[in-house]
Amino acid sequence: MDIDRQQLQNIVREVAQNTLLPLYNNVQREYKKDGSIITRADKAVQQALTLRLASICPEVLLLGEEMTADQQQALLDSGKPIWCLDPVDGTSNFAAGLPFFSVSLALIESGEVKAGVVLDPVRDELFSAVRGQGAWLNDEPLVAENTGLHLKRSIAFIDFKRLPKNLTTRIVSDKPYGSQRNLGSIALELCWLAAGRGHIYLHGSQHIWDYAAADLILAEAGGYAATLQGDQPFSRSLQPRSTYAAIDHNLFEQWQHYLAEAVE
Repeated sequence: MDIDRQQLQNIVREVAQNTLLPLYNNVQREYKKDGSIITRADKAVQQALTLRLASICPEVLLLGEEMTADQQQALLDSGKPIWCLDPVDGTSNFAAGLPFFSVSLALIESGEVKAGVVLDPVRDELFSAVRGQGAWLNDEPLVAENTGLHLKRSIAFIDFKRLPKNLTTRIVSDKPYGSQRNLGSIALELCWLAAGRGHIYLHGSQHIWDYAAADLILAEAGGYAATLQGDQPFSRSLQPRSTYAAIDHNLFEQWQHYLAEAVE
């Protein structure tokens, strides 16, 4: 199906401004069975985007993070085009008042992500991509540049708590990068990587709503990514997946080589 990227961006921005940001620093939090936080904002944004997207594409249903696993699986199994939404990626940051969170929306069709939007509502930075057409940051082309950096000089976005313990121990002991950050929003970290604000990335357990849009944005910008098992990052599955990535091919190969040795 054809996507009006500008219309999609406008809808996400509108919902973030009218529904999400008014609830920032006004948080009512609950906890899911897995211990993760859910706020009133997560539910409100998912509901608002479900209604707005249905008004322009009534034939495309929405898979949201704040649905049951059975509902999510039924949508994936349908084989039909679906929206895939993380209403607040970085809910813990949002709930704590840390200004680093995002709204992530992807269109999945025929087993692949066709379009993606990731909005940082605090900075009003909107990252987007359409498969085969490129990536953008606020309507300016987003092109990952060759850094010329050695791995030892790179800035790494790494979430240690979801990695195998032996890999975490090896990385902490060796410190193969220059410095490390964990900012707390998978989608936004991958988009910042595409924008050159970091150089390499590693996460051990991402859900489809976390990474679907940002993975496409990184790829369309010219970045590189794979799972620790060597597969493509995206899979039309609820099973969490690992991802390692880099802004350019040289860094990707160095990072790939290091990780291959580290997990042996």
